[in-house]
Amino acid sequence: MPTAIQITEVGPRDGFQNIKSFIDTDLKTLIIDKLVDAGLTQIEITSLVSPKAIPQMADAGRVIEHVLAEHPQITPWVLVPNSKGAQLAHQHQIKHINYVISVSPAHNRANINRSHQESLEDLRAIRHRWPELTIALSLATAFGCPFIGATDSNTLLEIIDSAHQLGIRRVTLCDTIGVANPRQTARMLQSVQLRFPDVDFALHMHNTHGMALANMLVGYQNGIRRFETAVGGLGGCPFAPGAAGNCATEDAVNMFNRMGVNTGISLEALLTVASGIRETIEPQLLSALSRARPYSEFDFCGDKK
Repeated sequence: MPTAIQITEVGPRDGFQNIKSFIDTDLKTLIIDKLVDAGLTQIEITSLVSPKAIPQMADAGRVIEHVLAEHPQITPWVLVPNSKGAQLAHQHQIKHINYVISVSPAHNRANINRSHQESLEDLRAIRHRWPELTIALSLATAFGCPFIGATDSNTLLEIIDSAHQLGIRRVTLCDTIGVANPRQTARMLQSVQLRFPDVDFALHMHNTHGMALANMLVGYQNGIRRFETAVGGLGGCPFAPGAAGNCATEDAVNMFNRMGVNTGISLEALLTVASGIRETIEPQLLSALSRARPYSEFDFCGDKK
């Protein structure tokens, strides 16, 4: 069963957006540089949103300019909530965007001030106006909402179907508040994969209740090969009160490496990045491995008799 997986680092966007103090642009780009050095080839580098809504992303243009100039070998992703964000992405020569819709109508309204119909109409406009853009649909609150609790599985399927009709074949299921359990994750994946066998699904799991890695393992066992994580376990949505950070990239890499699954990412280099973040941005990192001995000098993978 061991094979290769793709980890997309979302720390520079999801990880930083909840930090109250503004992070200097040079520090943001330095961290991205070090993530690239660690082997990350897919990074969500920022979001193109109103600085009034997310002040931390006010320097998105400068971050994009740096990444495109310094790292032409990687695939940078940018989150956009609407056609204005997509237009800015196009103007900045970004080729890959994450378009976010919340499965919960209440969270979609709180997060981007839109109904599902308005979000889908805008997605259709983006698809038609900029057909050269690669669009991944990020479905927030797919597993639960901080306002209404459980979200409706039929609504999830309807949104995916609408995107599917537009030719979108990359969909990320996001546990925005970190409440998913492995049985729920398996059930959801089996449902969407049966209905949309040609869609490349990914998982984006927050770790509020400590089950992010377990959910990712279940995802892997159900054929998922793309995962979104954040170095240091940073993350959180400003419009999802009480939610903790993402599954830490170093924790995910450690798990998959020990399973014999190729990530292409240096765990040692990741831990150095996490240590730098602890010293400069956030002293209380949530990742397990950044606070523990990694035992990297030992091979625990071998089937020794």
